[in-house]
Amino acid sequence: MKHAALLLIFIGATSCNYFETEKITSETFYTEEIKTIDFKDVDTFPVFENCQNTTEKEASKQCFINALRATVTEAILQRNLVATQDLDDTLSVSFQVSDKGIIAVQHIEIDSLAALEFPKLKEWISQRIDSIKLLAPAYKRGVPVKTEFTLPIKLRTNKN
Repeated sequence: MKHAALLLIFIGATSCNYFETEKITSETFYTEEIKTIDFKDVDTFPVFENCQNTTEKEASKQCFINALRATVTEAILQRNLVATQDLDDTLSVSFQVSDKGIIAVQHIEIDSLAALEFPKLKEWISQRIDSIKLLAPAYKRGVPVKTEFTLPIKLRTNKN
């Protein structure tokens, strides 16, 4: 009986080591968490009104891109532009969506021939994009984030 009591005391005294948890500092937790975040990707893309019911990530991305492309195309087509030379070029429109959901054009890359044919093209595209209203910005882990995109736009004259 005496040996059983000693055995129980010994087991009880040493078993506490099995229940100890490793303590980590907030800096260690933060460092480990930062390593797992992909900063080049968002959980949800900015949302246009006609894309608000799209829940799948890839479909949401495509809806955003298509709506933006349609907006830029509309800005060009509204002008009923007539070129004196044949054009077959791709514009590159770089823009930023703030964490408040505000779109701003950063840069528009345009071929010199297209710029010569349509000197105000950059201005028209910038005005149209800057006037876009979004329902929501992009989100990463539930937090609204600033995002940047580059959108290629095909510019081609009709050959009649």
